[in-house]
Amino acid sequence: MKPIFARGISNQFRLTLAVIMSVILLVANDRLEPVRNSLSSLLSPLQYVANIPGALLDLSAESLATRNMLAKQNKELLRHQLLMSERLQRFEHLRQENDRLRGLLGSPVHMDAKKVVAEVMEVASDPFRQYVVLNHGSRSGVFVGQPVVDAQGVVGQVVQVSELTSRVLLLSDTTHGIPVRITRNDVRLMAFGTGVLDELELRHVAKSTDVRVGDLLVSSGLGKRFPEGYPVARVMSVEKDDGKSYATVIAQPLAALDRIRYLLLLWPDIESDGKDLTPPEGVEEAVKASQEVAL
Repeated sequence: MKPIFARGISNQFRLTLAVIMSVILLVANDRLEPVRNSLSSLLSPLQYVANIPGALLDLSAESLATRNMLAKQNKELLRHQLLMSERLQRFEHLRQENDRLRGLLGSPVHMDAKKVVAEVMEVASDPFRQYVVLNHGSRSGVFVGQPVVDAQGVVGQVVQVSELTSRVLLLSDTTHGIPVRITRNDVRLMAFGTGVLDELELRHVAKSTDVRVGDLLVSSGLGKRFPEGYPVARVMSVEKDDGKSYATVIAQPLAALDRIRYLLLLWPDIESDGKDLTPPEGVEEAVKASQEVAL
């Protein structure tokens, strides 16, 4: 009896069909190339749009990395500028000393003293006290009475130290005083703060004293607190009133006390070790007053 259904497709037929399909595909491949190119052109914008999120992410990451690198470079450049400015101030002092042959007297000028750049964390909000808080304290070796300068000149001195921070009393504070000398003639004077950021007062100046508008005042080194030769202020006015015993002399600090951000902490040089570092008159009172304000 014959089967109801015939046998399946033979292997010969399958082989023939495969050969025919292969020939058709080979022929169609060349003819479909324009169609494939057209479809690729139509889909390329979609492919570009699909790549936008990844490209934006890569661009953002690159921009962030560049910004961080620039911030680090900027901070390093500011630190380098402070160090170079401090060195230029020292060189100017050395030039003056050499011009006057004072090197023979053993002027205490040394370029190898320790220096640390500090950042201002806080500015005093009390109108009667003028100080800033730095991000270095006793852990960094900061000590009370330590001199502080910026790129232009003397800023003040440390009056309070904690482990991680320190408080700097500005030149302009009414309790602050600094021994200075006129570079033009070596006349030595005392400059005191007036409570105004851009104003210092030279007290007890005799009317016969040779002081003129425009005279540059630098630290004299007396009192063993501030190193000698750092720029402090420039004389702005000199008044000699017959009704007063002394001349009224006003000077302007060279340091930009109203917009300081980075400062330089100075340490005594090696040859200063063992010398008397008793603070000058008025420093103890300034420290006590600053501590009372902090409490």
